[in-house]
Amino acid sequence: MSAPSDDLWQRLARLTPARIGLGRAGAGLPTREVLKFGLAHAQARDAVHTPMEAAEIAAAIAALGYATVTVTSGAEDRATYLRRPDYGRRLSPASLKALSEAAGEPVDLALVVADGLSARAVHEGAAAMLAAFKPHADKAGWRLAPVVIASQARVALGDAAGAALKARAVVVLIGERPGLSSPDSLGLYVTFDPKPGRSDAERNCISNVRPAGLSFDLAAFKLNWLLTQAFSRGLTGVALKDESDRLIESAKPDAAIGAP
Repeated sequence: MSAPSDDLWQRLARLTPARIGLGRAGAGLPTREVLKFGLAHAQARDAVHTPMEAAEIAAAIAALGYATVTVTSGAEDRATYLRRPDYGRRLSPASLKALSEAAGEPVDLALVVADGLSARAVHEGAAAMLAAFKPHADKAGWRLAPVVIASQARVALGDAAGAALKARAVVVLIGERPGLSSPDSLGLYVTFDPKPGRSDAERNCISNVRPAGLSFDLAAFKLNWLLTQAFSRGLTGVALKDESDRLIESAKPDAAIGAP
């Protein structure tokens, strides 16, 4: 069998961000590919270690018409957060008190924006994601708690936040662990009846939300579908399968995705 031509590799490479068909220089990689890999690695490291500017995120979200409240996890700094994931899953005592004081009557939904492992993803995508989701929430008439901006946070922190805000469901928008081609990926985690102790099997996840991945409009469409089903069935997690694609397949894309 003959080896694939350079033209074939180039055509395949245009279809994926994966590192294929890199070529060679002697026994090694071309210098340009070594430099591109070094840049991608540096961007991934920066995504993990760069702190989130909570005030900047809060201002962008407030401009959309959402009320906000800022909290921190039990991890007092980034180094502790990376070493002790369990600290990032719980609210600091002061933050728990602040949310309890901010809670009013029970609400349908609490939204938590968390830095996770990529503050870059939150800075570049959180406001855009909430802007795409807002028409769906408005049309559904869901009562929303103030949007929680959480620093040094893991996904499970949303359980404590949702419980403190008396929410029927919580959605955590969080920076995902960066890959070498996706330092800006945002994840959306949906949990019905949030409370401390929920397991990951009781959540639904919409992953890879970013301009080069799942678009904000499509993610908002899927999130709306999951929440509607969660409120109807009283559950999330492994018992709730995302079947929203069936609506997309049976309708025109602009009608199914663009409209709330």
